[in-house]
Amino acid sequence: MMNCENRNIFYISGMKHSVAFLIPVLLAGTFCLSCSKEETEPLAGESYTQYVDPLTGSGGHGHVFVGANVPFGMVQAGPVQYNQGWDWCSGYHYSDSTVIGFAQMHLSGTGIGDLGDISFMPVATPVQTTREGLCAKFLHKNEHVRPGYYSVLLEGSGIKAELTATARVAFHKYTYPTVAGNGSVGVVIDLEHGIGWDAPQQGHLAKVGARMISGYRKSKGWAKEQAVFFKAEFSVPFTRVEWFNGTQRMKGDEFSAEKAYATVWFDLPPGGVVMFKVGLSPVSEEKAAANLSKELPGWDFEAVVAAADSTWNNELSKIIYETIDPTRKQLFYTALYHTMTAPSVFCDYDLPDGFTRYTTFSLWDTYRAAHPLATLIHSGKMEDYALTMLDIFDKQGKLPVWHLMGNETDCMVGNPGIPVLADIVLKGCKVDKQRAYNAMKTSAMLDERGMKWLKEYGYIPFDKDSTNETVAKTLEYALADWCVARVAEQLGHTADAEYFDKRAKAYTFLFDPNTRFMRARSSEGTFREPFNPFHSSHRIDDYTEGNAWQYTWLVPHDIQGLTALFGGPGAFVDKLDSLFVVQGDLGEDASPDISGLIGQYAHGNEPSHHIAYMYACAGYPYKTAEKVRQILTTLYHNGPDGLSGNEDVGQMSAWYVLSAIGLYQVEPAGGRYVFGSPLMDKAVLRVGEGRTFTILARNNRPGNYRIKSARLNGKPYNLYYINHSDIMAGGILEFDMGE
Repeated sequence: MMNCENRNIFYISGMKHSVAFLIPVLLAGTFCLSCSKEETEPLAGESYTQYVDPLTGSGGHGHVFVGANVPFGMVQAGPVQYNQGWDWCSGYHYSDSTVIGFAQMHLSGTGIGDLGDISFMPVATPVQTTREGLCAKFLHKNEHVRPGYYSVLLEGSGIKAELTATARVAFHKYTYPTVAGNGSVGVVIDLEHGIGWDAPQQGHLAKVGARMISGYRKSKGWAKEQAVFFKAEFSVPFTRVEWFNGTQRMKGDEFSAEKAYATVWFDLPPGGVVMFKVGLSPVSEEKAAANLSKELPGWDFEAVVAAADSTWNNELSKIIYETIDPTRKQLFYTALYHTMTAPSVFCDYDLPDGFTRYTTFSLWDTYRAAHPLATLIHSGKMEDYALTMLDIFDKQGKLPVWHLMGNETDCMVGNPGIPVLADIVLKGCKVDKQRAYNAMKTSAMLDERGMKWLKEYGYIPFDKDSTNETVAKTLEYALADWCVARVAEQLGHTADAEYFDKRAKAYTFLFDPNTRFMRARSSEGTFREPFNPFHSSHRIDDYTEGNAWQYTWLVPHDIQGLTALFGGPGAFVDKLDSLFVVQGDLGEDASPDISGLIGQYAHGNEPSHHIAYMYACAGYPYKTAEKVRQILTTLYHNGPDGLSGNEDVGQMSAWYVLSAIGLYQVEPAGGRYVFGSPLMDKAVLRVGEGRTFTILARNNRPGNYRIKSARLNGKPYNLYYINHSDIMAGGILEFDMGE
């Protein structure tokens, strides 16, 4: 493989110089600064939470979480709406104005709904324990949301609900209207309703003294075996507690049922307030109680709101983003905010395993930008990410694919855990490299999910794998195999590196030189007919949420090899130009994930996310700059309909964050960030232990989207990328922008 490490091929003058083929193989050696301790105090005194609009992406098909949480917390406390469907995967859609309760856990930006566990609904009169009976309406003008805080005024009852959170504890505050005096007001605890695929299996509720309810909820959905344990402590004593299995009244001080409910009642003066804290645990009710006592012993709601804001402010200040355009600043910090909902904590405060365990690994989405971004600004979490992934490997015999609440969903194709773990290893983060390599190699050698045929044929034939998506599977496995090869190479496993490098060429079997597309191939070597590069059927054809136009470019690890298949850089770039202008009919059953279209480039889904940067890798940087600037300024907006596709657990926003500071990691692992078109005037990245890396974009006025020249630490810089190690060492990168 060509190594361009020391070649002066920088092209920033805007003219095509010598062709810079594939971003080269990886950094020699490792760089341990990337595993340094994270900053704990904000770099500057500015409030960065003021620029965040959590409702951006809550309309359209964004599917973002709306509610109160802290960065990477187990708790995401927020509303669950009456309506259900694909656009309610997080439980909330801006087009809706109903709520059936405030649940403690949500997903953000996924294409499948789950969680919505342990819901609470304030009531001023007795209600029926059904979705219809619990439903209340609200107006968006009476809804307020900012990092760490959510509030809404419920129509009819007039109750004001406010939410905030710590990592493992939700804090609710319900203010009842003046008309509620001289009688009972209450809170319904709902263990039946979840979100999307989630279905209750068993709920347990118990009264503990005069102010506590303890219990658990077991459910089945996307996560096939899910259990959440809780303890809720109220600020005022109950006057009575009522139990229900569905709508059937139950007796006793505790009970278990499939559709378990409790209504706790209070006597309050007019305008009275009920507050309660809900500690969660994935292990037991006792651990939930311990988490509550440890993280939130007091009752000062405003102090917890302020603490949540401070926590968010610290994390958002990991990048100080300066621009004279307030719209861009709001977009940037909202995007950065959305990258920090997950992976979410999935362990108790005492860390019984000796490390912080995480869950919600949407790896097929997030290996592309969200995880590379995290290695820059959350480097202190990489050891725990790696230990979590290795523990999952020990338990299930393979690295996670799409792991949720202790369950492998096997959602999406390929081996997406491999690029993430390989990236952590290759960037020199603290991890047992041999243990990590063994997990990667073992995962890549299993005879499951089409890999048996890949090992036999070099690709996955469509007539051997009955589950379809064989083009997408083959391409995703190939890039993961390249990652295994790079780690093997670093560890000195030469034979393994050669073997996996050969498998990383699997894409060559699927390239049809006549049509110049990646196409499904039979075990006899024939391409599937008929063929329409525009056609898409949602995950029941040869591609995954895409078509041949998008998947032909899914070779981020070997752009040089792909260019050769096209016949050279000229033909390669001509075809790439066509991608951004060609129009065609996707078909009546097209995947809804094909969105955010510029021609057939689909920014609304992840397989397209690296494509604009391929121009630069082939020697045409000005084309990368042009396309990246177009995507940044036309496919991201402030407001509910501000995303062109699903947020996908931070990936859509991570693309924006990296691209807006002028960088993107094209290779699936290793840390070579290709330059694009920065939007800001200045960005300061806090990369650990007091070090900062500053990016300056001089003369970055409208129309000056191209990088004309660059300097690194005062010296002329002639490469089209920068290495992770250079960023983590700290310093200053200067771009001179021009037309």
